[in-house]
Amino acid sequence: MSDSLDRTLEQIRIKSVQLIEYCDALREQNELLNIENQSLTEALQLSIEKAGKFEQRINVLQMARSVTDSDEKSLDIKQKINEFVQEIDKCITLLNK
Repeated sequence: MSDSLDRTLEQIRIKSVQLIEYCDALREQNELLNIENQSLTEALQLSIEKAGKFEQRINVLQMARSVTDSDEKSLDIKQKINEFVQEIDKCITLLNK
């Protein structure tokens, strides 16, 4: 009976050692995963910041483009108005003769 008890105790001891080793391995893996998670979180934050900067640049470029387009249209309109005024002046001059 003592022999059977010794075998059972030995099996329990072996299983305990295996569980402790497995637990240690899981802790190490968890630590590595935490480090990787932190690294990925930092990379994500950097990407978000870059995306924000690009959005700002896009907004600035869009505003600049709209101002440029407006200026060109406004110049075209002013030029056409000047041409019309000159034509009207010519017509008035011809009518006064």
